[in-house]
Amino acid sequence: MDCWGAFFLCLCFMTSQSETMETSQEPLLWMEKLEVMARSRNSTSLADLIRGLECRLLNASFGGSNLTLQTPTIQSLIFKLGCNFAGLSLSSATKERVPQVRGVRAPPQVSHAMQFPAELTQDACRAPPRELRLICVYFFTDYFFQNINSSLLNNYVLGAQLGHGHVSNLSEPINISFWHNQSLEGYTVTCVFWKEGASEHYWGLWSPEGCRTEKPSPSQVLCRCNHLSYFAVLMQLSPAPVPVELLAPLTYISLVGCSISIVASLLTTLLHCQARKQGDSITRIHMNLHASVLLLNVAFLLSPALATPPESGAACTALAAILHFALLSCLTWMAIEGFNLYLLLGRVYNIYIRRYLLKLCAVGWGVPALLVLFLLVVKNSVYGPHTIPLSDSQGNGTGFQNMSICWVRNPLVHNILVMGYGGLTSLFNLVVLVWALRVLHRLRARDKVLNTRACRDSFTVLGLTVLLGTTWTLAFFSFGVFLLPQLFLFTTFNSLYGFFLFLWFCSQRCRSEAEAEAEMEAFSSSQTTH
Repeated sequence: MDCWGAFFLCLCFMTSQSETMETSQEPLLWMEKLEVMARSRNSTSLADLIRGLECRLLNASFGGSNLTLQTPTIQSLIFKLGCNFAGLSLSSATKERVPQVRGVRAPPQVSHAMQFPAELTQDACRAPPRELRLICVYFFTDYFFQNINSSLLNNYVLGAQLGHGHVSNLSEPINISFWHNQSLEGYTVTCVFWKEGASEHYWGLWSPEGCRTEKPSPSQVLCRCNHLSYFAVLMQLSPAPVPVELLAPLTYISLVGCSISIVASLLTTLLHCQARKQGDSITRIHMNLHASVLLLNVAFLLSPALATPPESGAACTALAAILHFALLSCLTWMAIEGFNLYLLLGRVYNIYIRRYLLKLCAVGWGVPALLVLFLLVVKNSVYGPHTIPLSDSQGNGTGFQNMSICWVRNPLVHNILVMGYGGLTSLFNLVVLVWALRVLHRLRARDKVLNTRACRDSFTVLGLTVLLGTTWTLAFFSFGVFLLPQLFLFTTFNSLYGFFLFLWFCSQRCRSEAEAEAEMEAFSSSQTTH
C-alpha cells in the first residue's frame, strides 16, 4: 500500500504541475497572438485582446511569488501580494533576476523603472480578498495604443493593474521612469496615461490627467501618477527645430560677425585708452558696454568647442556660466544706456549724481555676477552642454540632428534669467527710445531756431537704437513664418553688434572733434575782432 500510495501522490503532483504549466502558458500564447496581430496590422478588437491578456494574467497559476512572460515586443510580470505589502520597485536592471517560463528572443535594451507605494493595496485589503495580484505589462511598440499626432518616447508603453478593484487617487504617487540614449533637452515631454473610451475613432487616447512630469536629468523622464493604467511619454520638438541645411550659413555668419565685433571692440577700447582725455561718465558707460560685448563674443565663439563630449565637463560648466554672465551684463549695460539717456533729456543735459559711475558698475557687473553665482551655488547643473535640435528634412534617419553649446540647461532658468531678463531690458529701452523721440520732436516744434540741433539729436537717438539693443527683441519672433527670417536677422545684427557700436563711437568722436574745432574758430574770431 505504501508503494501504491507513493505512486498515487507522484501522479497527483505531476498532474497538478502539468495543469499549472498549462495555465501559465496560456497568457504567453495570448501575447504571441497579440504580436501576430501587430505584424499583420490587424486592428480588430485590440481592446478586447488586451483585456483578455489582463484577465489571463490575473488568473494564471504558478508557483512562487512572481512570474515573468516575455515575447519579442511584450513583457508581462505577475506578482502575488499580501496586505502587508511594503512597496515594490522594478527596473530594467532587476527584471532579469525574475524567473522566466520560456526563453524567447529578448526585446531591445529596456530603459524603464516602476515604483509602487505601500498604499497600493490599502483599499483592496479592507475586504479580505482571496489573493492580491499585481500585473505589469510592458509593450515595446506603440501599435496597440496608436493615436493621431502623438510620438512616444522609445515607443514604450508601461502598464500596471491590481486585481480586486480600480486603484486611483493615491496620496503617494506611482513613479514611472523612462530613459533615452540621447538628451531630451530639445523636446517637450509629457507623461500621459491611456484613457479608454475617450475617443470616437479609437479605443482610447492619451491623457495627462493625474500625472506630473519631471526631468531629473537630460535623458530621463520621471512620471508621478496617482493611479494605475498604461503609461507613456509623449514628446515633440520644442522649440521649432532649426533646419540642418541652415546650420552652415548661420555658423559662418556668427563666426564672421563675432570676429569683426571682437576686433571692433578692441579697437574702440584702444582708441579710448590712447585719447588724452578719458572722457566723461557717458563715454565710460559706453566703454563698459563694449567690454561686456567683447566678453560675450569671445565666450560665444568658444562655447561650441567645449561642448563636445571629451571636453564637456567642468570647463563647459564654467564657460556656460561666463557666457550667461556676459549676456546678463550686456543686457544690463544696455538698460543703463537707456537710463542715462533718460537723465540726459529729462534733466536738460545737467545731471550730477555722487559716485555715479561706481554705482552703475555695481549694477552692470555686480547684479549679473550675483545671479550667476547664486545659480552655481544652489545647483551648478543648470550650466553645461545644451542641445539644440536640428530638423533634417532630407535625411532618412530619425528626422533630427543635434548640436551642442555650453549654455543654460535648465528651461526654467532660461525662461526667467534669459528670455525674461532680456524682455524686460528690451521693453525698458524701447519705452525710453519712444519717449526720447517725442521729447526731441517737441523741442523742434517749439523752437525753430534749434531745428538743426533737434534734427541732429533725432539722428543721434535713432543711432542709439543699436546702442540700446533694440535688435535683441528679434529673439521673441522665433515662431511660425517668422522663424527663418528671424534666425538670419538676429544672427546678423547681434553678431555685428560690437561693430555697430564701434561705428557709433567713431561718429560721436568725429562729432565731438568737429564741435571742438568750431568752438576754437569762434573763439579765435572773437579775439581777432577785439
